[in-house]
Amino acid sequence: MKILHVPCLEDNYSYIIIDESSKEAAVVDPVEPRKVIQAAHEHGALIKLVLTTHHHWDHSGGNDEIKGLLKDIKVYGGSLDNVKGCTHQLENGDKVSLGANLNILALHTPCHTKGHISYYVTDKEDDPAVFTGDTLFIAGCGKFFEGTAEQMYQSLCVTLGSLPKPTRVYCGHEYTLKNLQFASTVEPKNVRIQQKLSWANHQQEAGLPTVPSTIEEEMEINPFMRVDLPELQESVGCKSPVEALREIRRRKDNWRG
Repeated sequence: MKILHVPCLEDNYSYIIIDESSKEAAVVDPVEPRKVIQAAHEHGALIKLVLTTHHHWDHSGGNDEIKGLLKDIKVYGGSLDNVKGCTHQLENGDKVSLGANLNILALHTPCHTKGHISYYVTDKEDDPAVFTGDTLFIAGCGKFFEGTAEQMYQSLCVTLGSLPKPTRVYCGHEYTLKNLQFASTVEPKNVRIQQKLSWANHQQEAGLPTVPSTIEEEMEINPFMRVDLPELQESVGCKSPVEALREIRRRKDNWRG
C-alpha cells in the first residue's frame, strides 16, 4: 500500500491510501476535496471510498462536496457519529476491502466523539497502518469532548494499544511538537521523548511532516499511552491508569506551553 499525506486547512492531515496493484484508493477525512482529488490524480489513483474518522467539520466537512465531484463514491463513518454525507455507517469490527489487497477494519475509539472510528489497514506485504483521527496523536490524544477518561483509556490503551507494535500511526493533525513539549513536563527524565522532540524540531524546520509514528513508539513517548506504568501514575499523584489519564488530560487542557 502507498499512503500519501495531504496537508489541509491550518494543521489537518487528509490521507490517500492506494492499493498499488489496482490503483484504487480510499481517502481519510478529505476536508479539502479538490486538493485531495488532485493529489490522487497525480499518482494515477482512482478514489473509491471516503473514510471519515468523526463528525467534526474539519474532518467531515468535505464529504458532500467530494460526493458531488466523484460519482458513486462511498462515504463511511461511525454509526454513533452523525457524519455529514455518510452513505455507509460502520460498527466496531466492520470490514471494508479496497482493490485487490487492502483490508480495512473499523475500530470504535470513542471519547473525542461518541462514534469516532479509527481505521486499521492491512495488506500482505507492508506493515499495517492505523488512521486515528483525533483519538491518538503523536505523543498525545484528543480532548474528551463527548466521553470520559474510562473511554479514552479503552480506546488508546486497549483498542489501539493492542495493535501490532510496527503499526504505523497516521493522526488527524500536526500537533507533535507541542505534544512532545508537554510530554516532557510529565516525564522530564524520559530520554526517548527528548530524542523525538529534537527530531520533530528538525522536521518542522525542514517543512516536513512528523507523521507517521508507530504503536511501539507511542508506548515509549506518549504519556497517555503509558498510564499503566506505576511510576507514571505515582509521578502525577494517581493510583490507577484511568485516574492518571484523567489527570494528565486535565494538565494538558490547562497547559499553555
